[in-house]
Formats: sequence, C-alpha cells, structure tokens
Amino acid sequence: MSASPTLPDSSDPVTSWLKYLEVNRRYSAHTLSAYRRDLQQLVTLADGKALDQLVNGNIRHFLARLHGQGHSARSLARMLAAWRGFYKWWSPQSQMSTNPAADVRAPKAARGLPKALSVDQTQALLEAPALVTMTDPASLRDRAIFELFYSSGLRLSELVGLDIDYTHSKTYSSAGWINLSDREVNVLGKGGKRRSVPIGTQALECLVRWLEARPQFARPRQETRASETDTAALFIGVRGARISPRVVQSQLTKLVKLAGLPTHVHPHVLRHSFASHVLQSAQDLRAVQEMLGHANISTTQLYTKLDFQHLAKAYDSAHPRAGRKSE
Repeated sequence: MSASPTLPDSSDPVTSWLKYLEVNRRYSAHTLSAYRRDLQQLVTLADGKALDQLVNGNIRHFLARLHGQGHSARSLARMLAAWRGFYKWWSPQSQMSTNPAADVRAPKAARGLPKALSVDQTQALLEAPALVTMTDPASLRDRAIFELFYSSGLRLSELVGLDIDYTHSKTYSSAGWINLSDREVNVLGKGGKRRSVPIGTQALECLVRWLEARPQFARPRQETRASETDTAALFIGVRGARISPRVVQSQLTKLVKLAGLPTHVHPHVLRHSFASHVLQSAQDLRAVQEMLGHANISTTQLYTKLDFQHLAKAYDSAHPRAGRKSE
C-alpha cells in the first residue's frame, strides 16, 4: 500500500498561496488549515500529475469521484472554492492558459438556518450565578468575553485577536482592538475588511472589571518570553499568553452546563444570537450586515428566516385559532 501524496516544501505554490492568504488577506489559522486539507485532497486525486497540468475535465472528474464517495454538497462546494481560489492566484504566474476550476459547479446544498439561542436562553447563560458571582481573574475574563461576543457579534478569531488598544511597531500591528471611550470594537474581518461595532453597556462594564484584574495574569513586558502579541492582547490566560480559541470554547462549554441550558453552544452561536435578536428588534438588515461584516447581504438574510420562525411561534401561542383546522 503506497503512502498518500504530501504537499511539497515551502517552494511549492500551494504553500506560497497559503502564506499569501495569511499575510496579505489575514485569513484565520482555522481557514488556512481547511484550505490546506482541500489542496491536499487535490494533490491526492491528481495521483502524481502536476497541478499545472490539470484541466477542466480533471476537476469535474475529481468532484464526481468525491461525490460518489459520499462527500456532501457543502463539503464539495468548499473544496471547489479552495481549488478555484488557488488556481486564480497561481494560473497567471505559471502561465496556464485558463483556470481549470473556473466554470466548474459543485452540487447545490440546502442552506440551513444558523443556530441561535432565544433571548431567555441567552439571558440565562450570561446571568448564570457561576459566572456573575465569581470575582477571580479567570471568571472576570470569561464574563467579559461572552458579554462582548453577544454585544458585538464577533467571530471567534476576531475576538481572540483583539488588543487592549491599537499597537503598531516594526514587528507587530494590531488586527483588532477595543476603544472604551468611544464604546466600540475595531476588527479586521474576512477578506481584510475592517469594521467598527458598538459595545453594549453590560459588555463595557465587564471589560473594565477584567482590565483591572488582567495584570494578575500578564507577564512583565521585559520578560523575554512575553511576545508583543501577548503583551498587547486583550484576553490572556493564566500564563500571560493570548487566549486561544480552544480555551474560549472549553470555558463556554462549562458555562452552558452550569447554566443548565439543554443545548450545545459554541462561540458562533452567540454571534448568531446577536444577529437574530438585533434583527428582531430593529428590523434593519443593512445595519446587521455591517455589524457582522458580511460581504454579501444574502448571508445576512438567513437571519430573516429566524425572525420569521420567532414570529410564527408567537402567533401559534397567541392566536386563538392558530393551528386549528377550518371546519
């Protein structure tokens, strides 16, 4: 049994493309890891054939094979998007006549609704006694994290990348930061798109309390192990390093159990809850699009379906003839 192909070393165009996305487009480590897997799949399917020798028919054949192996339409669409993006960047440099993935279409996937907590569930989570009664630094940090998630609808990568304020040097520049005086958070989202989002009063108060406690975790600036990203970071761990997405997920999972919520909640659910609840109250789709940092309003429009579900439930519970068959 032969070993599976592996991506070449740093001189390989795939590696160069991923580096370009990381440095120039500020893609998250999670997205880059997914793209790397998708390009590894392409290398495997090519079975020794050079990537610059692949043509449109090869790409179609590869997708058909993967579909036959049971890959979902959503998975295939994501994979094709990675291949297409790679060739769009590499084709002009390698003097390929066309992008072999340019006009290939993946099977259409039914677009599911984003999961969101109800207003009552969100309140139960953020006001859980295990969170609001504790005054140790870790608890103050976690409360500030979850209040800010729900207050401003950030992505997980955006939140963990926040700095206390804007920092710029020869070796480091802030991707995101908070501005307490203006009550706003500035982030660099997908595709290098920058946006500012308001910070609510509850989140603002929690951030102030966390910043007062933060020095108990922070390393001295002169300590050699303290990097610029750690000293600038808004949220840090007990050893003074910038908090990781995995720690945020772990802490949220613990809180959900302590709050007694009957559902699995990951950080993105708080982003969805923010969008759904703001839309229910304000009915301003464009404003929600701006705050979420969606490039396409069709992505934001998914939340109008959540809003309709909310109204439908209210109707079913309130209307005296809801659900009855006409006689």
